[in-house]
Amino acid sequence: MQATKAVKKPGKQRKRLFNAPAHLRHKLMAAPLSPQLISSKGAKTLPVRKGDTVRIMRGDHTGFEGKISRVDLKRYRIFIEGLTREKVDGTNIFVSVHPSKVMISNLKLDDKWRKGIVERKKELGLPKKEEKAAEKPPKKAVKVKKEKDIRDKALVQKKPAAKKKEEEKTAKKEKKPKAAKKPRTKRKTASKTKGGT
Repeated sequence: MQATKAVKKPGKQRKRLFNAPAHLRHKLMAAPLSPQLISSKGAKTLPVRKGDTVRIMRGDHTGFEGKISRVDLKRYRIFIEGLTREKVDGTNIFVSVHPSKVMISNLKLDDKWRKGIVERKKELGLPKKEEKAAEKPPKKAVKVKKEKDIRDKALVQKKPAAKKKEEEKTAKKEKKPKAAKKPRTKRKTASKTKGGT
């Protein structure tokens, strides 16, 4: 698959979402797994499929659990068995839910390709053995201490000179009287005359 460059503009992101091909739409229909499945399967998310059991985590139907009856790749929605609403004319219709708002509680693994995906993700998710780096002895800090001592001595010698400069500055500030502000005068405006400039 060709690598696509990341796009930051929202308009381009929406355009790519609406015009995405089917194989990418399937990946965009991914939902998080339940904590039990994460620990057993080693994957955090998987694309939803017909037959998976999901629990709704957001929206008006929070807490509802059921099997997925239909996956709509065109509109990025799933339909769950038992989740219906009544229209004004009295007919019942399935309520559509976005897959990011559900959590997969039970996977349907009768498909060999999906089993392969789960196994591959499990291998990737295994914790890697951490190699213990050989501990190096701490570096000697004798030179640093000597440099600090020299700097401290230099600062002690400079302090009296710095104090004198500060005292001189404060004395100059105290001596200068503040100049009295002149009252602002209004500008004279040209009187309005007929036919003149």
